[in-house]
Amino acid sequence: MDTLDKDDVQILQLLQYDARLTNKEVADKIGKSITPVYERIKRLENEGYIQRYVAVLDQRKIDKSLTAYTLVLLKEHTREMLKTFEKEAVKLEEVMECYHMAGQYDYLLKIAVKDMDEYADFMLNKLAKLSNVGTVHSYFVLNEAKRETAYRISLPEKPGNAKMKRAGRNRPEKHDK
Repeated sequence: MDTLDKDDVQILQLLQYDARLTNKEVADKIGKSITPVYERIKRLENEGYIQRYVAVLDQRKIDKSLTAYTLVLLKEHTREMLKTFEKEAVKLEEVMECYHMAGQYDYLLKIAVKDMDEYADFMLNKLAKLSNVGTVHSYFVLNEAKRETAYRISLPEKPGNAKMKRAGRNRPEKHDK
């Protein structure tokens, strides 16, 4: 974050909400010319701030109406066994997200399937067949109240600004009338 400035943050915010914006549209929105915006976007891509561009789909329209969050506890916890499970799990097309977790369970998987029958088939014929799987506990999404893909980004505060704010020097002065 130390290498980002206000313009970089504005570009990232805009592209998170609409990755189809052209360099000209981004430049117009942040009040810059096209070439520097193009160069900034390329730098943000090269530095890994922008990993890829995607379209967010309506799951119901593509027949993936059932979402399950599945917790997996492995039998063995050696580094090799953890890495093996990860490699196997991420290859399963139903697994949309895979997180190695701290706590009671080892992994949290986000599973997207058509319906409960497809989920049962996934559990019996794919997940249960992975090596080292012990306990599995699933939660099913009834209603999606919020799904956000954009992160709120703010610049790190400069040391001098933080001190001024705490001292109240950033506030407008009150004048007696």
